[in-house]
Formats: sequence, structure tokens, C-alpha cells
Amino acid sequence: MFKYILKRLGISLIVLFGVSVILYSLVRMMPMDYISTKFSANLQNGTMTEADLEAYKSLYGLGDNSFAGIMGGYFKWLGNLCKGDLGTSWKYEQPVTTVISDYMWISFGIAIIATVLQFLIAIPLGITSATHQYSARDYIVTILTMIGISLPTYFFGAILIKLFAVDLGWFPTSGLNSSTIFPDTFGGWWAKLGDTIHHLILPIFCTVILSIGGLMRYTRTNMLEVLNADYIRTARAKGLSEKKVIYKHAFRNTLIPIVTLLAGILPSLFGGMMITEQVFGIPGIGNKAYAALQAVDIPFVMGYNMFLAVLSVLGTLFSDIMYSVVDPRVKLGK
Repeated sequence: MFKYILKRLGISLIVLFGVSVILYSLVRMMPMDYISTKFSANLQNGTMTEADLEAYKSLYGLGDNSFAGIMGGYFKWLGNLCKGDLGTSWKYEQPVTTVISDYMWISFGIAIIATVLQFLIAIPLGITSATHQYSARDYIVTILTMIGISLPTYFFGAILIKLFAVDLGWFPTSGLNSSTIFPDTFGGWWAKLGDTIHHLILPIFCTVILSIGGLMRYTRTNMLEVLNADYIRTARAKGLSEKKVIYKHAFRNTLIPIVTLLAGILPSLFGGMMITEQVFGIPGIGNKAYAALQAVDIPFVMGYNMFLAVLSVLGTLFSDIMYSVVDPRVKLGK
């Protein structure tokens, strides 16, 4: 196991190097840059000249767009990355690591709750849909989950805000806390916690509803395949109860392919939900990344995407290790 992990980590370093090259190349080929975006109004009203603009670009390392200049900037960034320095965000004027560490926990809290609810809802729905194949229950569950899969996040989020926040007034329209909450007062911490939960109900509900469809269909498909296996027919022939056949024998083998989903969970937990956070005005890391992308903040965009790449590699490694846990027949290569 230890040798396998070391081998995978070595391969992961090569993968991350390739990802960094592609990311830096794509970011530097973007038609705009941070300085042009920030000072576009100044250039139009005449308070800044082209010479001033070029001087600012040189200050931020954007002046030389030749191949040598771009590669020099990349290797300088890579050297700092190896030291644990992702640079300073141009937009937020803070170290990239500071911005990520400050805001990723907001996204993590939302994502972990949504993920737990997603599994608690989607897996039982997939099982009941598979065990009642072609029944009214199966069709109803399938139709509802397919509707959830088909709805875009921004559209479904806007509907929830219009219905439950604007029309009914049950929930806030956006944000993480109300301005009337003062956590330093007596009982203020509990009031702030309750207010935060109140603000997060709609975003979490939106995320869960739009996420359970894929996992439910995945569980249903795998469950149907397992229920047709020979050992399930043998278990039934021995007189085992249907509940024990489904949940002790069939469900455990259904978990094996579901484990592959773990590889994509880790980046989503810490990487934020960019569209959802935009729709509901949540100051998470996804929201910050979107604003930095609009401003063409190269250090932050590079640092954020490398952060997601590392999480993806770790998620894939974790997924492979979990295979050996849920399926004893799987042996990790040396």
C-alpha cells in the first residue's frame, strides 16, 4: 500500500506539472489582462495614456508577451510555487493562499452539508427505484430526478429566490448574514448561527435537488445489474429475507462503482460552487474565483486552479484506496 501511494504521488507530480503548463498558457492567451480591465475607464476618459498603461503592465509582469517573456514568467511562478508561494492576488491585494484559506471554508461548509444530504437522499431513491422497476414509484422518481438534472443552476436558483424569498418572504434573497446581527452582543453568536442557517437553506436546497439526479440514476443502474447476478438468486433461493438480500448483499456490491464518484467530491468540497455562490450572493471561494477570472487576475486564477488540481489528484488517489476497502478482491498494485 505504501509503495503504491508513493508511486501514485510521483505520477501525480508529473500530472500537476502538465496541468500548470496548460493553465498558464491558457491564462496568458486570454484577450484581456488585469491592468487593461482595471484602468479601461481611465484610458477612455483621458486620465491615463497608453504609455502609462504599458508602464503598469510592465510592473505586473504583463509587458512582455513574447514566448521568452511568457516562459520566463511561468518558471518564475513555478519556482515560487515549489516554495509554497502562490503569489499575490492583483484584485484582492492579498497573498493567494490567504484568500483561498479565508474563503474556502465557507464553501466547504455548504458543500459538505449538501453532499451528505445528496447521498442520504439519492442512494435510497436509487435503491427503491431499482427494486420497484417499471412501477409507478420508479417512473415518478425517475421523472423528478431527470427534471432536476435538466434544470440549470442559475435558472432553478432564480426560481427559488423569486418564489420563496421575493413572493413569500420566507428566506433572504442573498448573502450569508443579515446586517442587523451583532455577534459581539449577548446571545449574538447563536443569533448569527441561526441567521447563517436561514440564509443557507435555499442554496443548499438548490444544490441538493440539482445533484441527486445523477447519483440516483447511477445507483439505480448499478443496483439493477447486481440484482440480476447469480449470487442474489442463490441468496433468495436459500430463503433469506428480501431486506437482507438487498441491503446486505446487493447494496454492498453497488457501492463499488459509486466509490469512483469520490474522486470528484473533494475538489467540489473545497473549490466552491461558482454559479450557486453567484446566484445567492455567497462570499465563498467560488464567488471570489469568478470575480478574479473576470478581472483576469493571473496569480489568483493560477493558484486557485492548481489548488483544484491538487484536490483532484488526491481525490483520485483516495478513490483508488477506497476500492480495496469496499471490495476485498481488489488488490493495489505494487
